[in-house]
Amino acid sequence: MTSTPLAERLLDITRIYHEPGIERSPRAQQVFDRFPGAERIEVPSHQTIPGLYGNAGNVEDWVRIKQQVLVLGEKKSLTARRNERSSDWIAPSTANGCAMACAYCYVPRRKGYANPITVFTNIDKITGYLERHAGRQGAKPEPNQCDPVDWVYDIGENSDCSVDAMVSDNVRDLVDLFGRLPNAKASFATKLVNRDLLTYDPRGGTRIRFSLMPGETSKLVDIRTSKITDRIAAIDDFVEAGYEVHLNFSPVIVHENWREDWSELLEQIADNTNDRSKAQLAAEIIFLTHNEGLHEVNLGWHPKAEEVLWRPDLQQLKRSQNGQWNVRYKSPWKGRWVEQLTDLIDQKLPTCRIRYAF
Repeated sequence: MTSTPLAERLLDITRIYHEPGIERSPRAQQVFDRFPGAERIEVPSHQTIPGLYGNAGNVEDWVRIKQQVLVLGEKKSLTARRNERSSDWIAPSTANGCAMACAYCYVPRRKGYANPITVFTNIDKITGYLERHAGRQGAKPEPNQCDPVDWVYDIGENSDCSVDAMVSDNVRDLVDLFGRLPNAKASFATKLVNRDLLTYDPRGGTRIRFSLMPGETSKLVDIRTSKITDRIAAIDDFVEAGYEVHLNFSPVIVHENWREDWSELLEQIADNTNDRSKAQLAAEIIFLTHNEGLHEVNLGWHPKAEEVLWRPDLQQLKRSQNGQWNVRYKSPWKGRWVEQLTDLIDQKLPTCRIRYAF
């Protein structure tokens, strides 16, 4: 018996919450047509759904809600925020939420006890805004760590675009847009190998950042995602299809044998990618930041993950701007760990440029 591909198991939509009048949107109609048997429920706003957001009882149905529920709305505020880390700009979202269920994901902190995909249907306004915004920037005056030539726009800050592409054509429209913009490039991190994206025509205008961590750790915390071996195996294919492919070593989770695991991972990448892929690789490295509120949510549905994510013996508390408590690895130790990992990359994957590490 052959197993069902992950992409086919992620979504089994039975209920779609939508804002009033959304059916007038061609993109909303595309989603309705994609899931014709789903119950449709009108709500005042994509942010106000009684019984879904803020309902602590939904923790027990964390994964089921991700699999069975969609939300449709319009993105009201269209702004590009400066970033200067993974990208020059954070683009207005065309979606938020995710069908995957990574135990360390920061997005659920904002929603509370449920985190299904919300699709923003006014895609024409979003792409129009981005085209005008990029046009106002003109040529990039000088190289930076984001890119030596193009302005880079992160199009997936609050979602995974590889999953979003299974729901609507929003991602295809963005890839098409940045494929023709002369001075701008799209970028998104992903944990899903969606080979439908290989049929797009990116023309070098989209950077995919495959998120990677050691396989055994991924099995514990990367719930409902593609296997690490599958992500590595996809790198050459996406480069061949016209994408720029970078690596997102994130989050780096420290445990007793973490350096040995990372050494093995880097050898897997080196052994399973061709010279063309290696020559264009770059990586960003982000050590784990966890959150007290998310820790409590996880205890309700996946407490095993918290054994590696919540490590008071290794972490220190820091209050975030919104007043919540975050935990990060203790400063003196983290600095040494960052250096150890970057040294490993230099040894095992020397052609991979490190864009930033923290």
